[in-house]
Amino acid sequence: MNTSLRNHQVFDISIETHQQGGSRWFDDDGRLKRTGTVWTASAHIITAVIGSGVLSLAWAIGQLGWIAGPAVMLLFSFVTCYTSTLLSACYRSGDPITGKRNYTYMDAVRSNLGGVKVKICGFVQYLNLFGVAIGYTIASSISMMAIKRSNCFHQSGGQDPCHMNAYPYMIAFGIAEILLSQIPGFDQLHWLSLVAAVMSFTYSSIGLGLGIGKVVENKRVMGSLTGISIGTVTQTQKIWRSFQALGDIAFAYSYSMILIEIQDTVKAPPTEAKTMKKATLISVAVTTLFYMFCGCFGYAAFGDLSPGNLLTGFGFYNPYWLLDIANAAIVIHLVGAYQVYCQPLFAFVEKEAARRFPDSDFVTKDIKISIPGLGPYNLNLFRMIWRTLFVVTTTVISMLLPFFNDIVGLLGALGFWPLTVYFPVEMYISQKKISKWSTRWLCLQILSVACLIITIAAAAGSIAGVLDDVKTIKPFQTSY
Repeated sequence: MNTSLRNHQVFDISIETHQQGGSRWFDDDGRLKRTGTVWTASAHIITAVIGSGVLSLAWAIGQLGWIAGPAVMLLFSFVTCYTSTLLSACYRSGDPITGKRNYTYMDAVRSNLGGVKVKICGFVQYLNLFGVAIGYTIASSISMMAIKRSNCFHQSGGQDPCHMNAYPYMIAFGIAEILLSQIPGFDQLHWLSLVAAVMSFTYSSIGLGLGIGKVVENKRVMGSLTGISIGTVTQTQKIWRSFQALGDIAFAYSYSMILIEIQDTVKAPPTEAKTMKKATLISVAVTTLFYMFCGCFGYAAFGDLSPGNLLTGFGFYNPYWLLDIANAAIVIHLVGAYQVYCQPLFAFVEKEAARRFPDSDFVTKDIKISIPGLGPYNLNLFRMIWRTLFVVTTTVISMLLPFFNDIVGLLGALGFWPLTVYFPVEMYISQKKISKWSTRWLCLQILSVACLIITIAAAAGSIAGVLDDVKTIKPFQTSY
C-alpha cells in the first residue's frame, strides 16, 4: 500500500479519536495503541546505557583515583537522572495528559524552543548517533577478537602473541546490522532490547566477578586516592587522561538523545512522563550500582595498570571460557544497542524523504513479502538501500579509526552537555515558564554551565588521545 495513502487514513482516524480522547485500538493522536510499560522502557534504557562504556570505567577511575572517580560517577548519574526527568516532561507540549505529543527529541525542541536551535539539536543528535554506531562497531570487533585471542593464549600457554586483523570482524558485525536494520521501527524492537539488556548484565557481572576474584588473589586493594601516579605517566599525560576519563564516564551514561523516542512507545495512563520518571530512576540506579562495582573492582584489581577495556585489554586471561562467554555477550548486546541508537536516525531520514518526495514509489511504496515462519514483511526499497549504505559507511569509518577508548571519550564529551543537559534544561524552563533570574532558573543555569565546562575538558582530553592514536595507526593495515 502506498505510504501517502496510509498517512491520509491515519490523519482521518486522528481527527475522530482525538475528540474522543482515544479509542480501544488507537491513541489520542490516531496511532495504534502504545503498549510500552515501565519495564519495557527500562529495558530500552538499560540496553542503551549499560553498553560498552562500562568496560572503560576501571580505566577511568584509574585516572581519577579512589576519591574523584566514584564521586564523578555519582555526579554524572545524578545529573543524567535529573535532566532526563526534565526532558520526559517535554514529551507533551502544554498539558501533560492531553497536550500534543512530540515523537522525537527534535520535535520536542521544535515545540518548546523553535528557530535555529532545532537545527543545532538535530545536527548534534544525529552526529552523535552516527558516532555511537562507529564506536559500537569498533567495540564489537575487539570483543570478537578477544574470544579468538583468549583461545589462542590458552592453546599456546601464553607463548604466541596472537596478532590478528580486526577488519573481518567489523565486516561480520556490519553484515548482521544490515539485516537487523531492516526492522522498520522502534516499537518492533522490544525483543531485541530485552535480549540486549540480559546480555549487558551478563558481561558486566562477569567483569565484576573477575575483578573481585583478582582482588582476592592479590590479597590487597590496588590503586591510590589520586589515581595513576606521575612516573607511570607524565604530568601532561595525567591531565589529559583525567579529562578523557570524564568523557568515558559521560559516554557510559549517555542515552538522553533517544529518551523521547523511547517515551513514545509507552502507554497511558498513567502519564508518559510519570512512567518515564520511574523507568529513568530504575535504570539509572541499576546502572550506577553496576558501574560502581565494575569500575571500582576493576581498579582495585589492577591499579595503575587498569586496561582501557576490562574484558579485552587482557587484564584477565583465565578462566578463558568465562571470558569467551562475556565477550560473546558484549557482541550480542552491541548488535541490539546499535539498532536502539540508530532507529531515530533512520526514522528521521525516511520521514524527510517521504515529505520531500511524496509521489515517489521508490520512497513511499511498500512491497509485501511473505517470510516463512515470520509472516508478511513490508519491504521498502528506499529504506533497504539507505539503511544498508548507512551501515556500510559506519563500518568503513570504524576500519579507519579502530581505537576504542579515545573514541568512547570523544563521543561522551560531544553528546553530554548539549543533549543531556542544555536542551532539556532550556525546554523545561520554556515549558514550565520559569521566570528569568528566579532561584530555580539560576540553579538550572549553573548546572548547565558547570556541565559545559566538564564537557569542554573531556573533549580536549579525548582529542589529545585520538591524535596520539592516529600517529600509530595505518588504515586498513592494522592488526592487534
